[in-house]
Amino acid sequence: MQSQAATVAEYLAELPVERRAAVEAVRKVILQNLDKDYEEGMQYGMIGYYVPHRIYPPGYHCDPKQPLPFTCLASQKNYLSLYLGCVYGDTPLAKWFHEAWKKSGKKLDMGKSCIRFKKADDLALDVIGEAIRRMPVKKLIEYYETCLKDARQRPAKKSAPKKAAKKPAKKVRKR
Repeated sequence: MQSQAATVAEYLAELPVERRAAVEAVRKVILQNLDKDYEEGMQYGMIGYYVPHRIYPPGYHCDPKQPLPFTCLASQKNYLSLYLGCVYGDTPLAKWFHEAWKKSGKKLDMGKSCIRFKKADDLALDVIGEAIRRMPVKKLIEYYETCLKDARQRPAKKSAPKKAAKKPAKKVRKR
């Protein structure tokens, strides 16, 4: 369930002690490595780090009222999550990230851009910090705009014609 907390302090206060400790450890690494132009606040019911409208007025294309998201940190039902969109896809940063994580000896439990963990010790915090440091605001905006441009230039995919459903074969009764 998404948190209704209005501030990061409220969000942290509503977490159980062991989860709060893990989130605060990751948050500390993020804040130590974050470009000064990012801001921290609540976004999508999570702690969010984003490019504010004063720096990037268009905001997020899916919802222009929202600032451009960068990273989010959340407490989910069964685990904690760190959303690192900057290491999604087949980019040089993503390749570096996966190689550096492997060298750390830590197990990476990751979806497309969501790293799942139960405690801060599960994470290669130095790799996370470096990934964040490698994506300053200016670079994120350039990457984001390139992705949007590329998406607009791709021809729309035509959906394949639907195949007629096969009727099950009728059973013939032997008499």
